[in-house]
Amino acid sequence: MQDIPVRLGARSYRILVGPGALSRVGAELAALRVGPRAALFSDAGILARHGKTVRESLEAAGFEVTVVELPEGESAKTVAVAERGWDALLDAGLDRGSTVLALGGGAVGDLAGFVAATYMRGVNFVQLPTTLLAQVDASIGGKTAVDHPKGKNMIGAFHQPRLVLVDTAVLATLSEREYRSGLAEVIKHGIVLDAAYFADLEASRAPLLAREIDTVTRAVAGSCRLKAHVVERDEQEAELRAVLNYGHTIGHAMEAVTGFARWTHGEAVSLGMVAEARIAERLGLATSDTTRRQVDLLQAVGLPVKGSGAAPAAVVEALGRDKKSRSGRLPFVVAPEIGRFTVVFDVPRELILDTLQELG
Repeated sequence: MQDIPVRLGARSYRILVGPGALSRVGAELAALRVGPRAALFSDAGILARHGKTVRESLEAAGFEVTVVELPEGESAKTVAVAERGWDALLDAGLDRGSTVLALGGGAVGDLAGFVAATYMRGVNFVQLPTTLLAQVDASIGGKTAVDHPKGKNMIGAFHQPRLVLVDTAVLATLSEREYRSGLAEVIKHGIVLDAAYFADLEASRAPLLAREIDTVTRAVAGSCRLKAHVVERDEQEAELRAVLNYGHTIGHAMEAVTGFARWTHGEAVSLGMVAEARIAERLGLATSDTTRRQVDLLQAVGLPVKGSGAAPAAVVEALGRDKKSRSGRLPFVVAPEIGRFTVVFDVPRELILDTLQELG
C-alpha cells in the first residue's frame, strides 16, 4: 500500500493507494479518533458492488453507519439532493465529530463533500473513490460543489478530507468507457506537470488499457503524488493550482452546452486538451510535435480527439460564465512543451472559434 501525504498543516491528510484499500477504512478512520457516527453516501450501483466491504469494515471498528443513497452521476449534484443529505444527517443524529464518507465517483464525492462542508459548518469527510477519474483527481484537494443550470460546480466550498483511500482493485469493475474517461486526468497530469511521467504513460498504454494491476497502481499513485504536490503549494486555487484546469476550460463549456449528457467528464476534458493544445500552437507557444504527442496518446487510449457536438459560438458563450474568470478575463492553461505549463489571458475570440470549428 502506497502512503502519500498531503501536507496542509492542521488540514493534512494521507492518500492510501493500492488493491484492497477499501477494507481498511474502519481501522484507518478509528485511528483518526473521530466520533462514532458515520454516514456513507453512495449510489445504488456502487453500494451493490462495494457497500458491504465498506460498511462491514466500519462496523467492525465500532462505527454506527447510516447509508444515504444518491441518484447516479451528475444528477446527484443539486441543492435538492444536498438538502436530502442534510436531513438524513440530522435524522441520524450526526454531530460535529461525526464523519461523512463518499463511496463512488466524482459526483458522489462532490455532493457528499459539499454536505460535509456545510452541515454544522463542517464535519469530518473521507473520500473512497471508485472511479479512475475520482481516484486521481476529484477525491484530492478538497473541492466540493453542486451544479447550477448555468454552469458546472458553480455552488461549492473547499473542504479537505481527513483521509483518502484509493482501492485500485475496484477499477476492474468499471465499464470500458468509464475507465478510459479517467485516463484523461492521468494524461493531463503528465502533460502539464511531469514529462517523465507522460513518457511512462506513452510506453505503458497497452498494460494500462488491459488494467494490469501493478501498472495501474503505479500510474494512479503517480497522479496522486503530482496532484498532492500542487494542492500543497496552492490549496485554494489562487494561482499554481490553475494548472489542474488544463483541458477543463473548454471541456467544462462543452459539458454545459451539451447538457452534461453527451460526454463523460473525461471525454470532455480530452476534447478540451486537444483544443487548448491547438490554441497554444496557434499562439506560437507550442510546437506541432507537442500537440501531436498529446493527441496520439489520448487517441491511443480510446478518448475522443475531434467532434465536439456543440456549436462553437455556444461554447464560447459558455466560456463567458466560467468561474475562473477574473475581472472579465478568462485564463487558459497551455503546455508550451510536455511537462511544463503557462497561463495566458485575452485569447482572441476568433482564434477560439476557429480552433473549435477545426475540432468539430
